Amino acid sequence: METRVRTGGRPCQDGAADVPGRRRGRAGTAPGKRGSVDGPRRFRPALAAWAAGGAGADEAAAVARELAGGVRTVVLVEGDSDQAALEALAARRGRDLDAEGVAVVPLGGATNIGRFLDVCGPSGLGLPLAGLCDIGEERHFRRHLERVGLASGPAHGGPEALGFHVCDADLEDELIRALGAEGVIQVIEAQGESRPFRTFRNQPAQRERPVEHQLRRFMGTHSGRKALYARALVAHLDLARVPRPLERLLAHV
Repeated sequence: METRVRTGGRPCQDGAADVPGRRRGRAGTAPGKRGSVDGPRRFRPALAAWAAGGAGADEAAAVARELAGGVRTVVLVEGDSDQAALEALAARRGRDLDAEGVAVVPLGGATNIGRFLDVCGPSGLGLPLAGLCDIGEERHFRRHLERVGLASGPAHGGPEALGFHVCDADLEDELIRALGAEGVIQVIEAQGESRPFRTFRNQPAQRERPVEHQLRRFMGTHSGRKALYARALVAHLDLARVPRPLERLLAHV
């Protein structure tokens, strides 16, 4: 199917498609109750501070425990770009994850998965969990899932059976392949970054590399650029070509 990209930075318009079995939340309910947009937004930083430990961890733990009643599922993702992509895809599907009580929580790096599982997994808050990781981190995720009592070996269907999905090689690579190199370049143009990208790809270290590799590296050159392009690429993506890990994760929650 042909990828649909519009110049000028405007994403394709989509209807609010229903997903069978999906549970919708309702905005506007009392804080701490399911359906409150504010609950998951306050829960995320409290959970992160609790998992980090150190000064303020006990206070953060108390806040997280108080807000946990308004959280239906915690989705643990490696970084801000993964959160941006999942929430952007949810919006295109007509969903508001915060209002549904789904808290998408960036780990600040895959190595932090153990700390977050300790505080929100079976021995902590005991909340339903899901997640997204790069293929290079799958073994690390699997080891910690098993450590906290969440069986994820082949006999149990692997991490995906638990709602933890794996990108090949990472989310940026998945999105670039889904949209195609030319489609991604059009998105870069729509973001007003054609000149920075041309400068980047003409660097000696980049000239001989495939354009897909250049695009992936370009997205990681500045702080915040990965999240920017995660949102932009999902906004311009043909919904029939959504990367499987992202689509399956959203369907799971």
